[in-house]
Amino acid sequence: MKLLAEHLPAICAELESLCAGLKVKDIAGLPPRDMLLVLDAEERDPDGPAVHRVRLSAARQTPRLHLQHGRTRRHKGPTGPFFQTLETELQGARVSSIHPVGRDRIAMIEFRETPTGEPRALLLELFGAHANLYLLGAGDVLLAHLIPPPRPKDGSAPRLSIGEPWKAPTGGRPAPSAPSLEESFPEPESLERTPIAPLSYRVEALLEPLAEAHHLADERKRLISRIERKLTRAKVWVEGLEERREAAHTLDRVRQDGDLLKSAMGAIKRGMQSVTLPDWFADGAPERTLTLDPKLSPKENVDKYFARYKKLLRSADNLEGEMAQALERQADLEALLEEAQTHADPTTLDEEAVGRGLLDPRQEADQRKRVEPRARLPYRTFQASDGSEIRVGRSARDNDDLTFRHARGNDLWLHTADVPGSHVILRAGRQKEFTDQAVIDAAMLAIHFSPQKNASRASVHLVHQKQVHKPKGAKPGLVTLAGGKRRVVRMDEARLKELLKTQGA
Repeated sequence: MKLLAEHLPAICAELESLCAGLKVKDIAGLPPRDMLLVLDAEERDPDGPAVHRVRLSAARQTPRLHLQHGRTRRHKGPTGPFFQTLETELQGARVSSIHPVGRDRIAMIEFRETPTGEPRALLLELFGAHANLYLLGAGDVLLAHLIPPPRPKDGSAPRLSIGEPWKAPTGGRPAPSAPSLEESFPEPESLERTPIAPLSYRVEALLEPLAEAHHLADERKRLISRIERKLTRAKVWVEGLEERREAAHTLDRVRQDGDLLKSAMGAIKRGMQSVTLPDWFADGAPERTLTLDPKLSPKENVDKYFARYKKLLRSADNLEGEMAQALERQADLEALLEEAQTHADPTTLDEEAVGRGLLDPRQEADQRKRVEPRARLPYRTFQASDGSEIRVGRSARDNDDLTFRHARGNDLWLHTADVPGSHVILRAGRQKEFTDQAVIDAAMLAIHFSPQKNASRASVHLVHQKQVHKPKGAKPGLVTLAGGKRRVVRMDEARLKELLKTQGA
């Protein structure tokens, strides 16, 4: 069961009747995707509850909005920059309204009397796996988000970017025959007392246990993964010690080989790869072949054997103590892994394991290190020989965007004459005049990004952007010109090559 768009008007109306005008007392972040908006209710009704807690959840499986009646888990540790931003922007503000947005699964809580004096709003999108929380400013400009919006697979700009106005997602609308909130969320069979927000109580009673079950499963999965990584390392540790133990068994033999080699240094020459000597340490003194490094002198080969002996000697020191420690750690982790499969509270078990030194403290992801996806621009940028900026449209639809949204009236607009191609904008400086060299650079780019790219010369339209117009209903990239001139430009391959190197400069 989930909250549908048809349910939001009722739940928002109930919340607004209880919370409108109340002051924000606290922002209780519940990472990774939940929060409680704690409102001071005592000033309105001294005999009623001291606070109202509004639950806003962008949990993947159970996104929801309701008044929180029951107890909830508290988060230990830092909550992250989003919740810190909410504390800065909303602490002490008053709720002005709570309402759905459009006919979709979107709800908004608006605030007045904010610390900055400007309007603020919390926007909750209840889109399942894509659920999210946003802080909006004046003009619905996006100030912060809980989860960074994903970049579309086609490489286009994400739907939302910091500093840009919030835009509703595209897609279908909910079916008009959806059941009401009362039908979807039946009243709990046993009520200790009448809840102050009956609709919220229904939602909480049904979705809270599901949310906790999902949270428990996620915590268990995370704990098991942490234990398995540590257990793998412990097993590698034991295997390494076993290899050291086997190598230690050759300790005396390596020393004996060094002595054999030392006694026969006169028979060894640089460049030899091996030498065969009688083994005085074995019964009957059988012949024994010793490997040599042909790059080393006889003495250096002898020193190498004794260095190997000393290394094995050091390695054997306290080997059994280390082995006992490693085996104990492996056994403890194996027991912890078995317990984690069924323990009722994985979070507590995790904390206990950290206290015992079996696991490292959990590292909360620092959202500040997440790079905000850059908005895709509809153009490439190049630098003319005089330093002017040249913008070249990427596609027919991008051409329209470049010409009418990313250019000013006094910029110079260029396009190959009589053939399709990219729109090109030569940005006007403070003098609003263009050097001939910059115009030629921009014209060559217009030719290069057109079907005439291999021509030795071509004709190019030059006109101020304010003289370019888009006919109503025209296909992408098609425009009309109200003036300007044509210019024939000769291509210069060496100059074009240097110009293309400036892309992105």
